[in-house]
Amino acid sequence: MSVQPVRLFGDPVLRTPAAAVTTFDAELRKLVADLTDTMHDEGGAGLAAPQIGVGLRVFTYDVDGAAGHMVNPTWTATDAEEQLGMEGCLSIPELGWECLRKLNVVAAGWDMHGEPITVEGTARLARAIQHETDHLDGVLFVDRLDAATRKIAMAEIRAASWFGEQEPVVKVSPHPMFGKSR
Repeated sequence: MSVQPVRLFGDPVLRTPAAAVTTFDAELRKLVADLTDTMHDEGGAGLAAPQIGVGLRVFTYDVDGAAGHMVNPTWTATDAEEQLGMEGCLSIPELGWECLRKLNVVAAGWDMHGEPITVEGTARLARAIQHETDHLDGVLFVDRLDAATRKIAMAEIRAASWFGEQEPVVKVSPHPMFGKSR
């Protein structure tokens, strides 16, 4: 298991919807370990596979004592309550803005062994589940900001010292996930 470089805003892999995992094997377990190691090394609350250049529907999270991973996740809001709060992203380092999210969600998916799992999240965990699932759909949290905040965010991103430093990777790295369907 190893820490991987995090792809930064502007890399096309972050805007490419990820493919469903179809094989639950040692490669998937290594991916989950790499995501976990990288998330902890970067000090993040979550990390999705596209953020390390792997176009598969997998993310890890570690929020307020709740830690784990989800494969092929979906989520639904349990009520209409919303939360406005600061949000950041390892792919948009050192920046954050107020983002509106659902307050309470339930996520369903599978673990790295192909067993079904359900995660109930409120507040920060709900925010992390929504944020990481967005990554799997090629959506960044700046897309969820209101128009005025998004305009400010884009200006701050373009002015960031890291912006444009990373060589974009045009192709999503392939991963041998074929076979057992979920």
